[in-house]
Amino acid sequence: MVGTRTDDLDGRDLDKMTGRRVLVLGEVILDRYLHGEVSRISPEAPVPVVHLQRREIRLGGAANVAMNLAALGTNPAVFSVVGDDAAGREIGRLLESHGISAEGLETEPSRTTTVKTRVLARHQQVVRLDDEQTSAVSEQIVSTLFSRLVRALEGAEALIISDYAKGMLSETLVQDSIRAAESAGVPVLVDPKRRSFAVYRGATLITPNLGEAGVAVGRDLGDEHAVIEAARSLRSALDLEAVLITRGEEGMVLVRRGAEPLSVHAHAREVFDVTGAGDTVVATLAACRAAGIDWESGALWATRAAAIAVGRLGTATVTREELRGVGNGGDSG
Repeated sequence: MVGTRTDDLDGRDLDKMTGRRVLVLGEVILDRYLHGEVSRISPEAPVPVVHLQRREIRLGGAANVAMNLAALGTNPAVFSVVGDDAAGREIGRLLESHGISAEGLETEPSRTTTVKTRVLARHQQVVRLDDEQTSAVSEQIVSTLFSRLVRALEGAEALIISDYAKGMLSETLVQDSIRAAESAGVPVLVDPKRRSFAVYRGATLITPNLGEAGVAVGRDLGDEHAVIEAARSLRSALDLEAVLITRGEEGMVLVRRGAEPLSVHAHAREVFDVTGAGDTVVATLAACRAAGIDWESGALWATRAAAIAVGRLGTATVTREELRGVGNGGDSG
């Protein structure tokens, strides 16, 4: 049986997020956007010529998760590794300019900071260039990073592991972080990107999308029943409190220990760009958990937030005021 619940959220609950301490462990990314116009095809090759008009830089990956947390009024801190390069310094500067603690931002001189450059024309992506290094981080840097994280867990109210599979999050670091958070009484929410989710065993909640969940359980998730069974399987196998599988325009499915599954319908909005939508979802859930809001309400707030995020170009943040502005009325079933 699938549970239902009307989207009758109380906007006053969002005020409970103010100042909540949420830590983000994961790979940070610098997103560059090159905006231009296309009026002709290159005589050198059958490709469009983009006349560059505007440049833009945004925080991506775990840094975008932190940006979403800050927009919701929480007090986030980022724990990650960057290279000793211009992109790494830019990430640190941008975090601090938005009031986000970079106390856990470690620098590894031999590493290249991940940069994604998107070329867009008339809001359509022409090409994306990825400059990244996915080899493992040195044991010394990992040890320093973990020590800083453990100290920060004292007084924290939630930990997000934002896994972009860029080599920083070793299995040991993930498992040690989950155990340290458990010892500190801090819930752990994971946005996974690996083919196998075994490394996330013992976390509180994971938020895979439909494709990620299908790969993890080894089968196609073609209907809601299959999605629910996959979530149940993952929750049991990984000893999790809950699993939230995002399904794009079909909404989300939440499976919790000792409760009926909950299917939440997506808010009807035009999908413009899904980049970073998962960051918004896990950030909203973590902010809710840190504020003492139950998983059901958290899933509904996350659905609202995702609807706003996908209506924008590139990585985006969603504020509490915007969440309050999304109308109520029968959006779950």
